[in-house]
Amino acid sequence: MGLLDRLSRLIRATLNDLIGQAEDPEKILEQTVIEMQDDLIRLRQAVAQAIATQKRTERQCAQSQTSAEDWYRRAQLALQKGDESLAREALSRRQALQETATALQTQIDQQRVIVEKLKQNMRLLEGKISDAKTKKDMYIARARSAKASQRLNEMLGNVGTQDAMAAFERMEEKVLQLESQAEAVAELNAGDSIEKQFKSLESSSVDAELAALKAQIAAPMLDSPPASPPASLPNSTDAEIEQLRSRLEEA
Repeated sequence: MGLLDRLSRLIRATLNDLIGQAEDPEKILEQTVIEMQDDLIRLRQAVAQAIATQKRTERQCAQSQTSAEDWYRRAQLALQKGDESLAREALSRRQALQETATALQTQIDQQRVIVEKLKQNMRLLEGKISDAKTKKDMYIARARSAKASQRLNEMLGNVGTQDAMAAFERMEEKVLQLESQAEAVAELNAGDSIEKQFKSLESSSVDAELAALKAQIAAPMLDSPPASPPASLPNSTDAEIEQLRSRLEEA
């Protein structure tokens, strides 16, 4: 396989890995649960603010109604004192406060609907988060199993590619070559052993032939009579004595 093919395969593997990481189900599930919890926190804050606004409006409405009742008693007091103009002014103030209380009550009714809707959404989101947490581990396990199966299938698929088969064929040829070399060395060693055996046989035959020659030479010596022992040589001391005797006789 050429350099360009290897680079192309490396680039494809890198891109696939980046895409796989970007679409990792495990990370997506974890991030989804985190985002749902963040949404729940914001929704709870919204519910709390809505309830606080409702409570404040209810207090304003109650104050307006209380003030309206106070101006009504003042109007009664002004009429009792004979001040009709002041009584009319008190009733006018009472009417404005009653209108304010009525408007606030309308807002309270609307806010109650909003708060109730927010509470329903909050309970629904809490249920979804609880369900998501329950199923998250199962989905993660299934995602991991699917990824493992995918990697296994890719490995099995790559085994059948032309490059992989060519690599196996090269290795098979290499193994056969090594086996042939081993057999050749074994045959050479066997030839040397046979040569040594023949040399051993030849050496033993030479020894046998030499022994036979020795026997042939020794045979005539055994057949001839034994030679008489050689006369003993005169002692050098006796010779000197004889020479002295001869000199005495001559004298």
